Amino acid sequence: MKIIHPLPLLLAALLLGSSSGRADLTVASLSTITTDLAKNIGGTHVKIEAIIKPGIDPHEFEPTPSDVKKVAKADLVLFTGKGMEGFLTKLEEAAGVTGKFVNVSEAVPTLMMTDEGRKVEDPHWWHSVENMKRATRLVTDRFEQADPANRGYYTGREKEYLTSLNELQRWSRVKVAELPSSRRKLVTSHDALQYFARDYGFTILPVKGISTAEEASSQHVKEIIGVIRSQGVKAVFFENIENSRAVNQIAAETGARTGGVLYSDGLGDTEASTYDSMMRHNVNTIVDGLK
Repeated sequence: MKIIHPLPLLLAALLLGSSSGRADLTVASLSTITTDLAKNIGGTHVKIEAIIKPGIDPHEFEPTPSDVKKVAKADLVLFTGKGMEGFLTKLEEAAGVTGKFVNVSEAVPTLMMTDEGRKVEDPHWWHSVENMKRATRLVTDRFEQADPANRGYYTGREKEYLTSLNELQRWSRVKVAELPSSRRKLVTSHDALQYFARDYGFTILPVKGISTAEEASSQHVKEIIGVIRSQGVKAVFFENIENSRAVNQIAAETGARTGGVLYSDGLGDTEASTYDSMMRHNVNTIVDGLK
């Protein structure tokens, strides 16, 4: 009688299981930024439920009952933090879970800013590539804790992604260097690029405050028009999720051209659909528009 040893069969089963494409973690993501990050680190071992889709304004988003169910079933829930997700407390209560929520900005130093007379955290931290590298390390750590069997897989993908972020950072610095420091004045729809400004030496002149839900006062618009005229600002920029009316008005009254569309609160659908392509699009648009 031929004896069949169980070890080869077990190894074969493990190999088949690892190549089946079945995800080991289910991750709900409350931002297009964290969705892209989870894809880069998680690969085939993570199934991602993207709660906020491209083109959706996170400042005004309200989760649906279907969103709540996806969050309740997920192993981890990623969010960008620093006050960006105003709906977060409501979502946590509705889903009935708290321990699996991961604040991706936990490892990111905060820039404080004045908004409507009060000091608040600037939540748009991903416009700094250095911050994105910090977030990458944190997400990798959380994936490894939740799925230790695939620790080596996540670590390998983390290394690859950090290499690509380093290259993006080098490219951004070279591109921005094409623009004289005297021209690094950036008029935008709302105040979302302070981390970018800190990294690359820009002054931000926002039409609105930190949230797209705010409305710009006529007095503030007049002040921006005065600065553009006195300092010779070459272009103004609007954002993909914003009404461009106020920016177009400013351009018409100052003679500055509209420099193009920026992606500030998340990724695009086709254009700027990854973090890398979003950053490259924004840097190219800003530098070329202000030359």
